[in-house]
Amino acid sequence: MIAKTFQGLETVLATELIDLGANNIQIGRRMVSFTGDKELLYRANFQLRTAIKILKPIKHFRATSADEVYSAVQEIDWTQYLTNETTFAVDSVVFSTEFRHSKFVAYKVKDAIVDQMREKTGERPNIRVTNPDLQLHIHIAEYDCTLSLDSSGESLHRRGYRQESVEAPLNEVLAAGIIMLTGWKGQCDLIDPMCGSGTIPIEAALIARGIAPGVYRKEYAFEKWSDFDQELFDRIYEDDSNEHPFEHHIYGYDINHNAVTIATTNVKAAGLSKEISIAQQDFADFTQPAEKSVIITNPPYGERISAPDLLGLYKMIGNKLKHEFTGNEAWVLSYREECFDQIGLKPSLRTPLFNGSLECELRKYQMFSGKFNEMRAEGGDIKTAQERRMMADRKRFKQHRDFKDKLEDDPRDRFRRKEDREDFRREDRREFKRSNREDDHRNFKRGVDRKDFKQDGDRRDFKRGDSKRSDSKSFNRNKGNNKYGKKHFNDED
Repeated sequence: MIAKTFQGLETVLATELIDLGANNIQIGRRMVSFTGDKELLYRANFQLRTAIKILKPIKHFRATSADEVYSAVQEIDWTQYLTNETTFAVDSVVFSTEFRHSKFVAYKVKDAIVDQMREKTGERPNIRVTNPDLQLHIHIAEYDCTLSLDSSGESLHRRGYRQESVEAPLNEVLAAGIIMLTGWKGQCDLIDPMCGSGTIPIEAALIARGIAPGVYRKEYAFEKWSDFDQELFDRIYEDDSNEHPFEHHIYGYDINHNAVTIATTNVKAAGLSKEISIAQQDFADFTQPAEKSVIITNPPYGERISAPDLLGLYKMIGNKLKHEFTGNEAWVLSYREECFDQIGLKPSLRTPLFNGSLECELRKYQMFSGKFNEMRAEGGDIKTAQERRMMADRKRFKQHRDFKDKLEDDPRDRFRRKEDREDFRREDRREFKRSNREDDHRNFKRGVDRKDFKQDGDRRDFKRGDSKRSDSKSFNRNKGNNKYGKKHFNDED
């Protein structure tokens, strides 16, 4: 079987599968493969917190053309999976220079199945895009093809407890993965000062109570399979042996009244009102908690949602953590390097994670009283031995990064539409760079330090992927500069 997940959560998912008793676990990119029986298939769908889909491969083959895909699919005896009364659909994911259109591949798979059933029975099964009886998935990596049965159906991140959502809500699978990466299992209070629709508090409560994320779900695709074992699934569904009391509490805050209302509704729908308290509060009014706590939060990035003063928001977050959260640890998921810079605190751990298409980082801040140098002089440290080993592994991060324009202090000055940014890069920036070079030349003659101009003109972005831009500079970690070179990654990192 194959469990799909977000990039960055593969090891967390593998640990979950080990706990379920899976065998032959192998970690891939955005997936973990494993073996097991029918019960494990059901439990994987019902209990895994960081899985998006559970696939059951039925054929592996190589193909160099669409006709070869068609022929390989026709070799399968489809009467063992469906009848003419069975509706089915085909989903496809393609990474190949030969197969450029994923939908075309899906059509070829569909045609092969329909043609075979028509030849054998004289009739054809029906295609249904939404909620089919049988969901198929084909994955092509260059010429290697895998055709699978989708045992989940709708993505597993759709738990079933969310009644409403705010703009750009955090995915439930990602929220659960973040909490599990922090190591929090309910051993102290948890606070999300920017909780939005309440996803982090709810997923945290499910972890703390040992409640399976599938208890709210209405159905899975495997329930429509011809070999579905209702008695076995009922036994799994009613098994509450992993559930246990939660002795601490979870707090969710948000400055937006509408978000607080939505979060409260979702918490009630999940039946977790005893474990979670939701209230309206600005993070600027946050005060030192009476009990030992951990903060896990996902502030605005300035992409899908923003704030009137985004950089000022992150500066305030850093100040509050420094002065009102001493003795505790905080975990912040964000996207932009300049936002993290405004926090002004040294992270003890950085973990790359994808939030949709955005390559973010989850950073841990170990809060202490006083100054960092004084704390180090007294023998203290913000990093554990394991965190030092993890941060020493440079393979966790890409070796080269491209940074795009820094945020303006006023977000209204930023280009909102991608087309506008591209036009600016192609045309206006040429003149912009030319004028800057002329100004630099004149100022250099006057004796001004050229480093100032490099800093002012430095356009970096935490997001990767604009490597094709002609004006971008490749990121070289081996170059001995102060910020990114060997001098930066010394004993403190």
